Amino acid sequence: MIKKEKPKRFGLLGKNIDYSFSRNYFSKKFSDENLTNHSYVNFDLPSLEDFEQILYNEPNLNGLNVTIPYKKEVIPFLDYITEESKLIGAVNTIVWNDSGKTVGHNTDHTGFRIALTKHVETIPKKALILGTGGASAAVRYALESLNCKVILVSRTAKKNELSYDDLDSKFIKNSQLIVNTTPLGTFPNLNEAPPIPYEYLNTNHLIFDLIYNPSETLFMKKGKQQGSKVINGYQMLVCQAEKSWELWNQ
Repeated sequence: MIKKEKPKRFGLLGKNIDYSFSRNYFSKKFSDENLTNHSYVNFDLPSLEDFEQILYNEPNLNGLNVTIPYKKEVIPFLDYITEESKLIGAVNTIVWNDSGKTVGHNTDHTGFRIALTKHVETIPKKALILGTGGASAAVRYALESLNCKVILVSRTAKKNELSYDDLDSKFIKNSQLIVNTTPLGTFPNLNEAPPIPYEYLNTNHLIFDLIYNPSETLFMKKGKQQGSKVINGYQMLVCQAEKSWELWNQ
């Protein structure tokens, strides 16, 4: 008699995540690879008050992804986080170790680095990162590990951060890479884009939007109009998802 494999459940923790890339990606992966005992669900929580119920009472849970807005907020709920996650200050993948303890990892920086290096022959010397959330921290970590100097940009100027109003022709022209880590331009808000001076972009710029839906955001369109090369976030998401899968199966 063939022993039936125990079901394995994975999921995505976030808020307002019906659009979820992860659920669609992993559900297709499980189907394509005939992993009939695997499933992937969304844990769409208005707050993290009920997160411990999921951690300790959800049957057959083997791994979680974490998305906006909980990449930073989830850390206190975990038993351990990796050194990389500590430096980044954000977690997007949760693994249960052999002792049943939760370990927070960050695979965003890996996904970004792989996606970027596939599109450039030479790593830019300077970059502007638009936004200061969990994804921004992962992008910064990846770029600094590639010896790219990073400037953070947000709505309000703070210590070691510029505001959008601070961006002039010099900052734009000296930053060969501009990365949008904000949700501006995400479906259905297609007419939104970070308020940078697009007129200073040129053919030397690479415009990288972490958004994947739509596949071409207004941010990217404005870059293309100036002759800049543009990339969306799909490949980064695939790479970080596969790294999550690798961690869950170690």
